[in-house]
Amino acid sequence: MELTRLMLRLYFGDAMLGPGKARLLEAIASEGSISAAGRAMGMSYKRAWSLVDEMNSAFRAPLVDSVRGGPQGGGAALTETGETVLSTYRALEAKVAQTGAAEIAALGALVAPPKA
Repeated sequence: MELTRLMLRLYFGDAMLGPGKARLLEAIASEGSISAAGRAMGMSYKRAWSLVDEMNSAFRAPLVDSVRGGPQGGGAALTETGETVLSTYRALEAKVAQTGAAEIAALGALVAPPKA
């Protein structure tokens, strides 16, 4: 049987933070650009930029700081707020997985086996 995975999605009014946006923030931090992060995740630059714009608008301070390309090239990095949001989200994810492990296992035991 496939391993259980936990996907945490948080809604704050119209704003949402979930696993995809968290992965995008991680990719921006590691790749140093929105376009490279999008490519690494298999999404278009337009989609990646749209998600960054959503996150930057949803929080009190931007999560990603970007510089347009040019002779020196562009780039992007997480702001201090972006790093805090990402680390807090990952910590909450870990806490939910650990604290809810028994309940997750109990639910998993009730799932029907795959049909042949």
